Amino acid sequence: MRQYISQALASLTLVGAIATLGAKPLKAQIPILSSPPTGIDSNQIEYPRPDREVNTTPIILPVPPSTQPPPGSILRSTTINPPTISGIPCDRTNRPLTEAYTLGPGDQVRLDLFDVPEYSGQYQVLVDGTLNLPVIGSISVAGFTPSTASELISKRYARYVRRPLVTLSLIKARPLRIAVGGEVNRPGAYSISLTDGQQFPSITDAVRLAGGITRAADVRQVQLRRVDNRRGCTADLWNLLQNSNLGEDITLRDGDEILIPTTTGIDPLESRQLADASFAPSTADPIKVAVVGEVVRPGPYSVSAATASATSADRTTGGSNTREPATVTQAIQVAGGITQLADIRRVQVQRITREGTKQVIEVNLWNLLQEGDLSQDVILQEGDTITVPTAVAISAPEATELASASFSAAIISVNVVGEVKKPGVVQIPANSPLNQALLVAGGFDPRRAKKSVVELIRLNPNGTVEKREVEVDFTAAVNDQTNPPLRPNDVIVVNRSGLTSFTDTLNNVVSPIGGLFTLFRFFGF
Repeated sequence: MRQYISQALASLTLVGAIATLGAKPLKAQIPILSSPPTGIDSNQIEYPRPDREVNTTPIILPVPPSTQPPPGSILRSTTINPPTISGIPCDRTNRPLTEAYTLGPGDQVRLDLFDVPEYSGQYQVLVDGTLNLPVIGSISVAGFTPSTASELISKRYARYVRRPLVTLSLIKARPLRIAVGGEVNRPGAYSISLTDGQQFPSITDAVRLAGGITRAADVRQVQLRRVDNRRGCTADLWNLLQNSNLGEDITLRDGDEILIPTTTGIDPLESRQLADASFAPSTADPIKVAVVGEVVRPGPYSVSAATASATSADRTTGGSNTREPATVTQAIQVAGGITQLADIRRVQVQRITREGTKQVIEVNLWNLLQEGDLSQDVILQEGDTITVPTAVAISAPEATELASASFSAAIISVNVVGEVKKPGVVQIPANSPLNQALLVAGGFDPRRAKKSVVELIRLNPNGTVEKREVEVDFTAAVNDQTNPPLRPNDVIVVNRSGLTSFTDTLNNVVSPIGGLFTLFRFFGF
């Protein structure tokens, strides 16, 4: 008898367990469909049965991580946690590997529920990172890849559709929000929209969007930081330029941060190579610089290669349309050129970096003239200051060579007075010698001039006046003794010869006596 009672109890327990497993959720938690949707097998969809006893046991639904319920809630997460970037994976060359795309607010997706077209369609990820889908309602997909999100949605639909087959595909990616800082011309945050068929932007695309690198950028240590990762990885854009290594031009993701550090030392030759890079700054707009020291017109200037070329071409053809970056010599041209006291071996370019530090670049323009070293003609950037110091001493041959340089003053004015054919102010090229000024003034008066010696009067920058006699030798080359180079506002005095002086003195003495004889004749004496 006891054996029969045990068997009966076991049967009742089994029936109760089966009934519990087969219980339906509450009516309010699922939609009530009056008839099966068109094209769907009625046996595939489970409907609530009002005529049956409803189990009031609460159903436990998966909750996305971004919408976790408060403590004590009956809902708890049973889904896989979304992928988090604890650090950008790097290979042995310290370059980030390509991560799978993760969904976020603004993405447009296509949901296909196999054999249930009523639930399929296009949707947009809302600002809170959720999708609002038929039947199952709101579900968070932010931070999930499309394939992971498909699995999550499939689990949610499994309560209403037998063996659901869900495919979630990205139709249009959301605009990428990135930040670019450091040595770029326009640092800040940028939004990049993607059109159909367009690839995701790379580091160089972002740098171009930020106005290109500055002249103080260290392109070998470009830092990329990704969401939830502050260590970052490093890209070597110099390797991209030199070896065409596209692996350095890393593809960006939403939320990426790019930092271009400041170089510790500027290599003028490398700067010229970087000026031709695709991510270099545009040269169409002029830059503002200051030119001080031994130039004709010191002060601030707006300089571009075109304006400098036009200044130089005014002497010949009248202009140029070049779009090369502005350089030191071009800025000096715009400032009127160097003076005769300029020390072109110690020109300095002072530059303020994005970090607020000052960099000083030493420029030797004498090497540019003598050896054609174009690396000395440093490329400028906005805010640079060019300083041309005063030379301790300049030899006459060097002064003559400087006079023909493109960055020397074009024309200077000197005064030639005394016994010349055309006395007055004459215009001559800068650093022209004394003989040339005499010839421009028409040369000596053949009857009256003292041709062996002239006087040179010079007003020095310190306010003192220098006066000396110069022996004239029209066959001599430029030298400090007989044919010195001239400076602006020099005065050359050509005195009278000895015979002319005696004659003029005699005339001054005799003229009153001659006038007296004329007066006597007038009165009849």
